Amino acid sequence: MNFESPLSKDLREKYNVKKVRPRVGDSVKILGGEFKNIEGKVTKVFSSSGQLNVEGVNREKLAGGNAPVPIYASKVVVTSLNLDDARRKKKLEAEK
Repeated sequence: MNFESPLSKDLREKYNVKKVRPRVGDSVKILGGEFKNIEGKVTKVFSSSGQLNVEGVNREKLAGGNAPVPIYASKVVVTSLNLDDARRKKKLEAEK
């Protein structure tokens, strides 16, 4: 399963990479569906299904309360990267 999200134009030019695997802490913008144009940080990643949860994207449950809505990774664009991981940072800068 292809579990990657496209980068925004400025990040694409900066790192010379078209797609990255989203991680917790990355900021994303949703491109399609019910939550189109919502921006937020990734709170959880489901690598087995290729989906992720975005901060502020919730649905009300019938029994009360809210539940996070999973969004497919291909339906978001990464607007800022979480570069806390040294290996990820090194890999992105090596692509330049």
